[in-house]
Amino acid sequence: MPAADAVRARVPRALTIAGSDSGGGAGIQADLKTFAALGVWGTSAITSVTVQNTLGVSGGADVPAEVVAAQIRAVAEDIGVDAAKTGMLSSAAIASAVADEVARGGVPNLVVDPVFLSKHGHPLLAEDAVAVLRSRVIPLARLVTPNLPEAGGLVGFDVATRDEMRKAADRILALGAGAVLVKGGHLEGEGADDYFADAATSEWIEGERLATPHTHGTGCVLSAAITARLSLGDGLEEAVRSGKAFVTEAIRNALAIGGGIGPVNPGWRMGRSGKD
Repeated sequence: MPAADAVRARVPRALTIAGSDSGGGAGIQADLKTFAALGVWGTSAITSVTVQNTLGVSGGADVPAEVVAAQIRAVAEDIGVDAAKTGMLSSAAIASAVADEVARGGVPNLVVDPVFLSKHGHPLLAEDAVAVLRSRVIPLARLVTPNLPEAGGLVGFDVATRDEMRKAADRILALGAGAVLVKGGHLEGEGADDYFADAATSEWIEGERLATPHTHGTGCVLSAAITARLSLGDGLEEAVRSGKAFVTEAIRNALAIGGGIGPVNPGWRMGRSGKD
């Protein structure tokens, strides 16, 4: 094998299938920053373009479903995919196209971040897309990473306690997911503990609760970090723990930029500015 091909074969490749955040704090932008920070070559399939900053989402437009599918296919057939994640899927047509292409292309290690709302409460998933997410996307997932409201949206009941997190995880596993991480950031209390479960095991993964209003992109960075670690060859539980540690530091180093909810910082290892 030529030297260039040997190098090419060793490059871990992660694909994000998500919406674009013009403010750079979440979505495709946060995912690609996270992949780069973890030494992974990031590729993308953009599902929607949002008009967004730290103050909220003021508009946007979906990418045609067939173009979303074509982006996934272009990446998978040429560059290849070691792990992938989904974020904002917007509509039933887009969610269906993603499910079709992921299944057709045999995309491995799919992490599904079921994005329902923006950090400011703006709807990012149409009602008719929820059924497609449940029936067609989640069964393809190696891991699903809902927060409490998202878990509630998937299972049809409010999720606000540790017991309800366990019940929601069981319901999501029953939908066909390989594993689920119900994120406890919305829980009351001093910690920010997540509940991990698969067909064989379950456990609480403890986390530190950090006092900051700047949490935009938290879920995207977590799911992207897990995806990156899977592309590097980590086992699932190892990837989850590494991802949680990474996003905790991204929150600790969150950026107070703009006039609203600032982003967490996936570039925390590089310091706050180019001068650091």
